[in-house]
Amino acid sequence: MENKPEISIFWFRRDLRLDDNHGLYQLLNKGLPVLPIFIFDKNILDKLDKPYDLRVQFIHQTITEINSKLLELGAGIMSFYSTPKEVFTDLLKEYQIKEVVANHDYEPYAVERDEQIKEILNLSGVQFNTYKDQVIFEKNEVTKDDGLPYTIFTPYSRKWKLRLLKEPINNFDTSSLLNTFLKFNNPSIIPLESMGFKSKEFSYPSKAFPEVIVNQYGDNRNFPAIVGTSKLGLHLRFGTISIRALAQFALLRSETYLNELIWRDFYHMILWNFPHVGKGKSFKKEYDAIQWRNNEEEFDKWCKGETGYPIVDAGMRELFHTGFMHNRVRMIVASFLTKHLLIDWRWGEAWFAKLLLDFDLAANNGGWQWAAGSGCDAAPYFRVFNPSLQTEKFDKKAEYIRKWVPEFDSLEYPQPIVSHELARKRCLDNYAKFLKKNS
Repeated sequence: MENKPEISIFWFRRDLRLDDNHGLYQLLNKGLPVLPIFIFDKNILDKLDKPYDLRVQFIHQTITEINSKLLELGAGIMSFYSTPKEVFTDLLKEYQIKEVVANHDYEPYAVERDEQIKEILNLSGVQFNTYKDQVIFEKNEVTKDDGLPYTIFTPYSRKWKLRLLKEPINNFDTSSLLNTFLKFNNPSIIPLESMGFKSKEFSYPSKAFPEVIVNQYGDNRNFPAIVGTSKLGLHLRFGTISIRALAQFALLRSETYLNELIWRDFYHMILWNFPHVGKGKSFKKEYDAIQWRNNEEEFDKWCKGETGYPIVDAGMRELFHTGFMHNRVRMIVASFLTKHLLIDWRWGEAWFAKLLLDFDLAANNGGWQWAAGSGCDAAPYFRVFNPSLQTEKFDKKAEYIRKWVPEFDSLEYPQPIVSHELARKRCLDNYAKFLKKNS
């Protein structure tokens, strides 16, 4: 064992790229041979529906592409289908490891996992270091003047932009460092099938930065019938593109688009500072007292896009068939579930988590709690989206609706499962009753 050469390990997670990867850059610069690894984590994968999950397929394709690039250098990625604890226990037996490096992850499971791995490594005298990579500003880098975290977006975004003026974004160019990877024989990525998954034909959104879309984002982003959004959420979620490069791109072209990236930082900051939101609790704790109707039949109709509200049904069908839903429509369907049907936002959050290609706990939770009124920067509970008015404003000609609800103009289309006025009154009465009781 002692005669084995020292190596370092880079652990790919939400940063699936070789270029402008902060942790990877730091490690490659240290000069020791670097073994890159990827763990298909049983703690996560075994909770998913098998055999098809388009996100697992996307990760597998991406890791395979990175591996192909490394093979040209005589290197490659070592992949595992296991738990992180088992993987590192085995690696410590096989290699003389100097250091393990990864990039930060802010989700409750990830924080606990990293603490566990740090403990295992430290007991063997191995350093475990992580770096900021998936956001521009994290944790407590943007705070109020008294050092406390912001809970309202607008002042947070102002301070965020001021900080950016003082600290321009740095990129991490790894192109000249790639020969530092450990050379080993013909590594291949563990097959999807051996993990209980299968692949199917699917066209993922491009990761090219769409200049025309970003330039016109402020004008077009709210209209689901046109291609007005970048669809880069999937690539940001898994780190196949650099948030730093995208923010630099947005800075020159669209403040409205940049604000969307700031929202992303904001929700990651909230999850870090208020971890209870990622564990099924309302940000505003008094909202946990609300009694929901939780009608399973109505929830099923919402999931299937059979509510009789065309804009809601179009969004739900788009999600089911593509793994994507337009952002304006996400707000409409979330408001409808929580306010019109009085169904617990956690049910909707879990349905989105199951189907969204770009599912990200921080943003998904933030969006659902915003819609329900229980979040940190929420629409007040008495704001209830009117689906008809939203349609009039954002899909006036029903082009988006007709694409996803072809029976919209026919007698086959169902009647609304609840009237808007009745639902609105019921919602306001219910929220007021339970919030008043627990204030």
